[in-house]
Amino acid sequence: MLRFMAGEMTQAELGEKIGLTRQTVAAIEAGKYSPTLEAAFRIAQVFGKPLDEVFQWEG
Repeated sequence: MLRFMAGEMTQAELGEKIGLTRQTVAAIEAGKYSPTLEAAFRIAQVFGKPLDEVFQWEG
């Protein structure tokens, strides 16, 4: 949803901005991979959102 709201940013474009591959971004979005803390902060920063608005932890 955040990529769409950011002008329909592609997974590859987001990956370039945060230093990850498109495949890794796809896996994070699908819930198959948890990003590192650094990657999570970078993703939140790209969208100008606080970390807890982008990611929620369900234990």
